[in-house]
Amino acid sequence: MDSEQTQEILSLREKKLTPKQIARKMGLKVSDVTRFLKEQAEQAAIAREESGELPPVFECLVNANCIPRLFPPEDELATQSEDDFESTSDPGMAIVTVTRSPGLNRFISCTYLVDYWCLGVKDASGPRKYNRSEYGRIASLYYDSFIGGSEKISLTQAQALVWGAVEYAETLGFKPHHDFEKAKKYLGEWDGEVKLEFGKNGKPFYTSGPYDNSASIINTLNKSVGEGNYNCMMGMDAEL
Repeated sequence: MDSEQTQEILSLREKKLTPKQIARKMGLKVSDVTRFLKEQAEQAAIAREESGELPPVFECLVNANCIPRLFPPEDELATQSEDDFESTSDPGMAIVTVTRSPGLNRFISCTYLVDYWCLGVKDASGPRKYNRSEYGRIASLYYDSFIGGSEKISLTQAQALVWGAVEYAETLGFKPHHDFEKAKKYLGEWDGEVKLEFGKNGKPFYTSGPYDNSASIINTLNKSVGEGNYNCMMGMDAEL
């Protein structure tokens, strides 16, 4: 394959043509075009890794039932009241997935469990590597338990939600889960321009989880904001 052909393949690929379409257009074998594009993608991935550059974003997902609270349409924002929010299924919890693609059929995914009412990042996983079919199964599994499944958001929105929740929780005395340290790189740098509202009805709202040290959390809230300045809902297995 000469240099003129390789340049034409790359040019057609930039126009979003598939390997099959490129091969048909240029009179080449699909296998040759696919192999060439895979080699190019691998070389580009190596170069990015050596330079410290993150792979391009493939998609960002969040559970759809937190969208009305966190990312309402601009034409609805001014008319929505707390009663409107209360009538939705706002869970106070978001699963944010940021997936990047370093090459053909290759995905690197990080997931963040975010309590945007109080505790910030409660858990994180990744980076984990998948092929396309593996990623599709995992992405569906994460959101099956949420009403409405998942919805795509922008990287800017994902950053505003995760980094913003970390920032909010730190003002209350809570640090992100220790696994966040490994996964935070794939969020990229947050410019801080998009600001979201955290807490519920203007206050921290703590909902106890099965693995929480509820007594310690309540004690931290008492120290940071004072009794009466937060709300909580304790599970039956919570110990105070």
